[in-house]
Amino acid sequence: MLAAALLAWMASAFVWLAQASPVGLGLVIGAIGFGAMLTMAWGPRAGPIAFAPILATIFALTLPPPIASSAAPLAWTAIGCFAYLAWSMATVPPLQRLYRTRALFAALDATTTLMRSRAALLEASPDRREDLLPPWIGDESRLAERLQAARDLLFSAPDSPRARSETAALVEAIDVRDLLLASRLDLDLLGDDEPARAVRGRVAGALRGFADALMRITLPPPRTAPGEPRDGARARTDAAPRVAGTLLDGIFDASDPRALLLPAFVARLERLASGVRRIGEALHGGGEALPLSREQLRMFAATESWPLSALRASLSLQSPVFRHALRMGLALMTAYFIALQLPWSAHPHWLVLGVAVVLRGTLEQTITRRNDRVSGTVIGCLLVMLIAQLHSPTLMIAAFLAGVGVAHAFVTVRYRVTAIAATVMALLQAHLVDPQAALAIFERLADTVLGAALAWAFSYVLPSWERRTLPRQIERALAALRAYAAHALRSDPHAGVAQRLARRSAYDALGTIAAALQRSRFEPRGVRPPFLELASMLDAAQRLMAHLSVIRMSLALRAESPQRAESIAAVHGADRLLQQALDRSAHPAEPIEPPSPGALPEAAPQEDPAAWLLRRLRIAVADALAVRNAADAALAALGERSARKPWTAQLQRK
Repeated sequence: MLAAALLAWMASAFVWLAQASPVGLGLVIGAIGFGAMLTMAWGPRAGPIAFAPILATIFALTLPPPIASSAAPLAWTAIGCFAYLAWSMATVPPLQRLYRTRALFAALDATTTLMRSRAALLEASPDRREDLLPPWIGDESRLAERLQAARDLLFSAPDSPRARSETAALVEAIDVRDLLLASRLDLDLLGDDEPARAVRGRVAGALRGFADALMRITLPPPRTAPGEPRDGARARTDAAPRVAGTLLDGIFDASDPRALLLPAFVARLERLASGVRRIGEALHGGGEALPLSREQLRMFAATESWPLSALRASLSLQSPVFRHALRMGLALMTAYFIALQLPWSAHPHWLVLGVAVVLRGTLEQTITRRNDRVSGTVIGCLLVMLIAQLHSPTLMIAAFLAGVGVAHAFVTVRYRVTAIAATVMALLQAHLVDPQAALAIFERLADTVLGAALAWAFSYVLPSWERRTLPRQIERALAALRAYAAHALRSDPHAGVAQRLARRSAYDALGTIAAALQRSRFEPRGVRPPFLELASMLDAAQRLMAHLSVIRMSLALRAESPQRAESIAAVHGADRLLQQALDRSAHPAEPIEPPSPGALPEAAPQEDPAAWLLRRLRIAVADALAVRNAADAALAALGERSARKPWTAQLQRK
């Protein structure tokens, strides 16, 4: 807030100094836009800081000449900035509880959406699965973003019963994400006959039931009826369905070897149901013990430092941040000069504002903002016309104040609502200042359409297509998977924090690729990254992470098994093969025999757990090979010069 206040005042001062020269003022506006967007080098958390000087510039442009020439607006700007800083420091601490709760519920809502996406993929026929991949990838990316936002607020919260309760629920939700990945394991081995489709259908139905239960759990607990024990009220909030042991009975004949897999499917669904129930118990029970200390949990929150090294790293034309800063500066300067030449010149800042709010860092975000801005402005103008017909000054003032609040409240939630409210606010504000002047509805519409068109056009100036950063993101994902595999297969019982950190890093790396793939759907067809190759890599990587989680849990459950030494030796061998398969910088030290994932042990898992563990290790290696092959194929399609023919594909052909 302090940085935003200082930058806002400095922007106002530069506009005040340059106001005598239209050309100089246009250059200053461009420089302010460039400098403001450079702060995005510190990531999305710098967004409000980046927009503060641009908004202050637009406010400074609204002042009529007699007032703008005096130094009084600079003093009022300083007073307003620091008054708002004091107001935020006074109001944000009491709101932290609400922010934490809403962040947690947003993460749980994204979890339910992902459950439904996974259920839809399980039930889809092979010819429809490709159409369902983009929504699934988008849901994966959204969940990763919301989980991290919840971590940042909850894991750094002061200790209290409510904070412990919500933190325990979030930790359970993170583990449920792992269990959701594991729920789809081995289902692709069943084939595509009628019994196999029946199994996938029932598993998908269970996932939808868990999603519905999770939505009910996030509702406030019901009031205790007179005479009803408090435990009875809590029991009614425990809405997670119990998985019946007979869920998959009667689908396969006893002689069908696929029947051996059914108990494993049921067991995973039971663990998932148990995780959903524990979320409900944590939310409505309170005071739960956390698996990690507060100091350990803070390690999972995003850093709050602002190192200058991040800014220095972005001072290059290869940096997407630097390119967007140049793009924004040129666009704002062009918008101002065009506004001076238009037949209407009472509100030149409207055109500058239209470009500033529509032009985003990616084409996908710009197109979405463009559409929301234009449609919202049309709706807002219609609302103002309706309000004007009522001839009520009191109603106008009330609508103006409501527009101020709604416009700011929805800016990061649903921008179309913000555009509607901002249009009402701007038109009524101008009318309240000068009631004799006509409502500038046509001017507002024209400036909005022209500003949106300018922002869209400037999206193609120094573009930062997603394919430019994907090779680096793929290498980062492979490195994160190697680190997670090393931690997941480690038998050290005290490596919980390191293992969870490695798991989060792997999820984050895969989520970055998923988000880039989602955004690239709006880019020109000729520069889009290879969708199928990257989607295959994400799918295989998630299967690998699910296998690693199952192996880790199996090793923990069999700590006292007489076959422990044999299992550990097999795990070490699999770890070595996984590290080789996921490392593109080196060829394998020895040939890797392609595993046979479909071969099932003769005995059931509870009768011969060692054989099933060995099978799981072989499948994990197979998925690591699939990740490597998909990564090589994606890098080759991206045009990376160093992309070689996948050596794993050669081994599999042999």
